[in-house]
Amino acid sequence: MRKFIPLAIILCAVVLFAIACQQSADTSTAASSTGSDSLKFNGYASQVKWGEHLVTVGGCHDCHTPKKFGPAGMEPDMTLALSGHPTAAPIPDVDRMEMAKKGLSVTNDLTVWVGPWGVSFASNLTPDSTGIGAWKEDQFIYAIRNGVYKGLQGSRPLLPPMPWQTVRMMTDDELKAMFAYLQSIPAIKNVVPPAELNAPPAK
Repeated sequence: MRKFIPLAIILCAVVLFAIACQQSADTSTAASSTGSDSLKFNGYASQVKWGEHLVTVGGCHDCHTPKKFGPAGMEPDMTLALSGHPTAAPIPDVDRMEMAKKGLSVTNDLTVWVGPWGVSFASNLTPDSTGIGAWKEDQFIYAIRNGVYKGLQGSRPLLPPMPWQTVRMMTDDELKAMFAYLQSIPAIKNVVPPAELNAPPAK
């Protein structure tokens, strides 16, 4: 009778191994059908949701969303989210030449900045024709990677306070997620004024 014990053990092991393999396959299938996107998008349900997170924690609203006064003081006006500096909003009334000498920068609501370089206005990042509605994904990535206005080769550099030198360190997947989110938000028509550049200092 004893000589049959090893065979029984082997058969039991084979059966248990087959069950374990089936359970592993079932788990893998479930993960691929329900959790693959979550894994692909860094734990978020979609690329757009991941992009929303990156835009939010990256502080894009600080400059690209106009402000309003609320109970806590100046706060982003989310009805105009990421639409850039309002066309008719005033520029800080300062002595620009004096500021340029002293290397100072001034803003009244973070959507417009006056500094030694001139005056820069936060861009419209919504998918309107006055924003980035006609942009392609690779154009967006090129703009950030190279600090180039509108992502067009030969155009002027992105101006302060745009922190492109930091944002450029994001991965392609992160930048693609940000672009996907920006293309999904409400389009807001707002023509942002062109930058006003100071002449370079005399050598």
